[in-house]
Amino acid sequence: MRTISDMGSVAVAATDGMLHFELAMAYEVFGSQAVRQWYEISVCGDRPVRAGRFGIEPDRGLDQLVQADTVIVPALADVDRDPPNDLVDAVRAAHEAGARVASLCTGAFALAAAGLLDGKRATTHWAHTDALAARFPQIEVDADVLYVDNGTVLTSAGKAAAMDLCLHMVRSDHGSAIANQVARNLVVPPHRAGGQAQFVPTPVPAKENHPLTELFPWVLERLGEPLTVADMARQANLSSRHLGRHFRSATGTTPLQWLLTQRIRRAQELLETTNNSVDVIAAATGMGTAATLRRHFNRTVGVPPDAYRRTFRT
Repeated sequence: MRTISDMGSVAVAATDGMLHFELAMAYEVFGSQAVRQWYEISVCGDRPVRAGRFGIEPDRGLDQLVQADTVIVPALADVDRDPPNDLVDAVRAAHEAGARVASLCTGAFALAAAGLLDGKRATTHWAHTDALAARFPQIEVDADVLYVDNGTVLTSAGKAAAMDLCLHMVRSDHGSAIANQVARNLVVPPHRAGGQAQFVPTPVPAKENHPLTELFPWVLERLGEPLTVADMARQANLSSRHLGRHFRSATGTTPLQWLLTQRIRRAQELLETTNNSVDVIAAATGMGTAATLRRHFNRTVGVPPDAYRRTFRT
């Protein structure tokens, strides 16, 4: 089995009906000047293909995916149709040979058809998460994350989240400094809302007079304080019951879970950008003690705060 540090050859699968945005994005990241010494990227397809309105001449055939260390499957335009059999077979063979396989946006449907997501957590574009879950009930579909990393199988949400996943793979392979350099070259954020556990950014209500429009920034300015649901309800001039209803509608979660997520996100930021101790960061994020922060951080992000800092500090 290949190790992550061996992921030098990157093959982007190309078939008719793929979307050019995600395909080009993967090529831009792994073909960036900042990482050319580590990655050799190619486009693999059996014939000239149409990606959106663009024609693409592959470098190699789909059967060459099996030779790659990392295989990228871009988005499929029509998720109502089964992915091409040759693509599914080639992706499955590549994974069985030890490749790391990542899907961008609706490319997850190809990974699902290949059986690579069975029993795993996965994501795709929010507009198609219900379809993915209905067609492949053996998959734990998570509609609320930017990407999911299962080690050798990774999936991303739609469009810009594909960039998040590609940069995450560079960061996993060669560290935060290199990923940040790629991001600077592409003029995009190095990563959004953390590292291993990626959260959808704080929702902004569409209407300016939404009951939570002014509450969100008020809470974010007071994360170090011992806020309660009653405090937030009072600030929003709502009952606790109505606050919970508005939160569920706007964020898909409860006020306390949303508050915990924001505290974890702030802790990630402080771990990356300061030398503050875990105790100081726990106090600054309203977690109280280092033990409480470590417990919630490990459960949410998947690694302890100290390990996160070592991985993501530039």
